[in-house]
Amino acid sequence: MASQSQGIQQLLQAEKRAAEKVADARKRKARRLKQAKEEAQMEVEQYRREREQEFQSKQQAAMGSQGNLSTEVEQATRRQVQGMQSSQQKNRERILAQLLGMVCDVRPQVHPNYRIAA
Repeated sequence: MASQSQGIQQLLQAEKRAAEKVADARKRKARRLKQAKEEAQMEVEQYRREREQEFQSKQQAAMGSQGNLSTEVEQATRRQVQGMQSSQQKNRERILAQLLGMVCDVRPQVHPNYRIAA
């Protein structure tokens, strides 16, 4: 009976060691999968950055001339606005006096299209 009990104990211990080995193998597999996933993610990010950089350089090459054009247009617009503002400042008093003269100096007249009903 003692040998049977001892045999059962050995079987239980062997089963326990086998379960531990299986658990360790599963943990190693999970770690390897996680590591592989992280490496794949890093590769994807690196590829995405490379493609984005390539796109930006191509876009900059294509849009470079237009960028200069937009700054030239912006500068020309600023010069025109400044010219209009200086013209407005120079002519302001004269125009105000002219408007006030027209509004305040009313000369009553009969309109040429007015017909007296007879």
